[in-house]
Amino acid sequence: MSKISSPANAAALSKRKRSAANNAPVAPWLMPLILILGAFYLYPVAEVFRLAFTDATLLQPGESYGLSTFIDTLRRPELGHILFVTFVFTGASVVGQQILGLAVALVVVRGEKRRLFGTTILRTTALVAWVVPGIAGGIIWKMLFNEAPFGGLNSLLRLFSMGPVQWLSDPHIAVWSAVLSNVWRGTAFSMVVMYAALKAINPVLYEASSIDGARAGQRFLYVTLPQLRGAILVNMILITIQTLNVFDAIISLTGGGPGRATEVLSLYTFNVIFRNYDLSVGAVLSIVMLVISLGLALVYARFLPKGAGR
Repeated sequence: MSKISSPANAAALSKRKRSAANNAPVAPWLMPLILILGAFYLYPVAEVFRLAFTDATLLQPGESYGLSTFIDTLRRPELGHILFVTFVFTGASVVGQQILGLAVALVVVRGEKRRLFGTTILRTTALVAWVVPGIAGGIIWKMLFNEAPFGGLNSLLRLFSMGPVQWLSDPHIAVWSAVLSNVWRGTAFSMVVMYAALKAINPVLYEASSIDGARAGQRFLYVTLPQLRGAILVNMILITIQTLNVFDAIISLTGGGPGRATEVLSLYTFNVIFRNYDLSVGAVLSIVMLVISLGLALVYARFLPKGAGR
């Protein structure tokens, strides 16, 4: 009788232990994380919100509190143009990084399946652009976009009997030059995300579609893309937030010029704080950037398939 009941007793004891573990207080375990977040993240965010309601500068603390800084900042005549440039730069960069990242990942995965030589070199070359600092990347592209006879891209165009292009001095072209440099640098991150997602797709789906007579294009549209939906949306959230915060590559490439043709919101905020010493206005602009990032992230998250984050 004891032999029959002992397994049941053991199962009941194990169940009680799991229940006790699930009901254990989590506050002691979360307290170190809460303290670290509070010291390095929550406090600075709260300080930014406080400064936004003052008239503080880098030279003197705020002497009064109110909404005047918020209202005056949002009424600045150049802010509309800055937001438009930010929208163009961010939107074009996100689309370019998604398309090129997926294309490179497809080439690498297909090359690995066929055991082609050079797939590792291609993957490594793409990752090199990712690890290059933004300032260094901006300087590299500034040499390529140089409009002098020795400029890299214009020299290449001259080989095809084409005239030089004003890559950085034409306001209508400069923003797309900045987009090109940012896409070059950010494509590697999208490639890594898409590569991991492609490797996770069940090969049985492709075998079934091949048996049904689906061509390569149909397999891509009806098998690959639906399976990549979650990865594409998550990647879009990450690279959107990353692109909204890009200013180092632009400041070394164009400095925001010509005029304000390439001055995005992050660079504008940097200039306001560290060149005009206007801390309160910079805090307001930082809040605007935070609201835009959170808003876009929430919009993207609504399209995420259920269970994509699990």
